[in-house]
Amino acid sequence: MEKQHTPSIGSSRHYNFITIIVISPYCSLTLLCITLYNSSMNTKHTQAYEKIKQEMRRGTVILAALSQLSEAQYGYSLIQSLNEKGYEIGQDTLYPLLRRLEQQGLLDSEWRVEDPRPRRYYTLNAVGQEVLNLLIADWKNQENVLRSLLS
Repeated sequence: MEKQHTPSIGSSRHYNFITIIVISPYCSLTLLCITLYNSSMNTKHTQAYEKIKQEMRRGTVILAALSQLSEAQYGYSLIQSLNEKGYEIGQDTLYPLLRRLEQQGLLDSEWRVEDPRPRRYYTLNAVGQEVLNLLIADWKNQENVLRSLLS
């Protein structure tokens, strides 16, 4: 027996889909409703979330890259290292970052031609190591603050 529901004034499309999902006795209809519900999420909220997530991630890219450069690596090997550890990063983000960090005096680089093709290797220098240590301390402090705020 299907339960009747009268939506209140101002109820959202999401609420109606949730109601259908709860009262639907048919699995395929439920799946269809879940799909429709998920695809009808407010795109403004989704876009806002994605933008905020991207901004949060921007703040971690430098720390992630510097943390992997205690030993010399070329760009693609650094991408692979970060990706293997769960930090997804692409060439379009990493290569400009490496050049900027080198210009800021945090990295040293050298061309190596003994590989099958010439590659530019980047290494954290003494100044870069100092900055990395400060960033790690700041990160841990922020992590503690956020843990207390979110608990």
